[in-house]
Amino acid sequence: MGASEQHFLYQQVAEDMRRAIGMGTYPAGERLPSLRRIADHYEVSLATAIQAYQWLEDSGFIEARPKSGYYVLAQGCGEACEPEISTPRMKAGEVTVGQLALDILAEARRPDIINLGAAIPGPDLLPLKSLSRIYAGVVRRDVRLLGYYEEQQGNAFLRQQIARRLRVSGVRVHPDEIIITNGCMEALTLSLRTLCKAGDTVAVESPSYYGMMQVAEQLGLNVLELPTHPRDGVDLDALQQALDKNLINVCLFMPSFNNPLGSCMPETNRKKMVAMLQRAGVPLIEDDIYGDLGYDSVRLPAAKAFDKKGEVLLCSSFSKTLAPGYRIGYVVPGRYFDEVLRRKFLGNIATAATPQVAIAEFLQKGSYERVVRKATRYYQQRTERLRQLVLQHFPEGTRVTQPQGGFVLWVELPEHINGVALHDAALRKNITVTPGVIFSPRGDYRHHIRMSASMVGLDVMTDAVNVLGRIAHKV
Repeated sequence: MGASEQHFLYQQVAEDMRRAIGMGTYPAGERLPSLRRIADHYEVSLATAIQAYQWLEDSGFIEARPKSGYYVLAQGCGEACEPEISTPRMKAGEVTVGQLALDILAEARRPDIINLGAAIPGPDLLPLKSLSRIYAGVVRRDVRLLGYYEEQQGNAFLRQQIARRLRVSGVRVHPDEIIITNGCMEALTLSLRTLCKAGDTVAVESPSYYGMMQVAEQLGLNVLELPTHPRDGVDLDALQQALDKNLINVCLFMPSFNNPLGSCMPETNRKKMVAMLQRAGVPLIEDDIYGDLGYDSVRLPAAKAFDKKGEVLLCSSFSKTLAPGYRIGYVVPGRYFDEVLRRKFLGNIATAATPQVAIAEFLQKGSYERVVRKATRYYQQRTERLRQLVLQHFPEGTRVTQPQGGFVLWVELPEHINGVALHDAALRKNITVTPGVIFSPRGDYRHHIRMSASMVGLDVMTDAVNVLGRIAHKV
């Protein structure tokens, strides 16, 4: 049996046991069947059974008791502990929280900080050594790469590899339909600059990534927040109402594992959403940066897969999966290709050549899926464990999302607790979380925070959340 097959088996066993725990087959406090019985029941090796129990233990579902066995831990209140669908004002307005977001970003870079707020992938889960060897080899073979500008559109070899990767998400494009950018942020910014003028209105999920709020502020755009479910994404009925009233010029959504909610729009909703927008003649900018980090082995098709008119601009990067420092992203701009490419040239001429070739060679070697699966297994375990710790230590009434991908959690605190005050008090203990106010253009979500499970180990996370819980009780 190959290593990958064994991983798949232990995940199957662990997921089945997790479902049984969730259904109450094994209630909290009950002793679980022995490892030998689990191996016999699932017809797997003892090593696979051990791996399955270790996964359940790391994820906070069970605990090992010396000389006694494994026992089920209390799991809180399930879906009842999730935030409800958001209820924004449904009135477009200007962005007012840009400077606060910049200040918080600067604080998160302090070297002495325990970072439970930043949406940055864990460095130990990135193939940095492999990429550095490839990078060095690229320069040795052709040092001239450092002496000229790459094609304005991006390296042809990388565009070919990306076109192949996109087939996994149901997107069929020619390499010449892709433009390489400096990260996903440039892809999103180029798309907004192409589609909007000052005074236009962009519809976003609520809450939504604060980086895009800053871009909207810079471009003089109004932002219309739409109700968004923590599991299923943007409310399509609310979207249709906004379309019927001609309230929006463009949509910017993150269908796969929205930051900060972690919501994932079902496939049927994606298809329906694209059809709705194309009937109304409203283009969609799709931020798919977390699309490959789903916990399920089957990747949902991107919204771009249902685009029949070239009205969906797909944006993504390798910053969350391979190398944030390389700043390699891309956009598939559909019928807006020429204008996006022109703005790319005016902004910075081209993206650096050597990182593009290094990423392309890594993709060609076929290691990408293995790297991503390893990372998502870790993120799933750590995110669930962080969720359980928050429910255990934070004040009664706290609600936490249950994402199915990525590595961030959206925490709704009791209304009397101010997220900025919690952030400030935590910072004095060298712990950082991200206040919810920066995920809304006008500073809503004052009793919310975003937390991340990617940057710290389990022991540090456990101690830090314990401290945060004590602070939250006092704030």
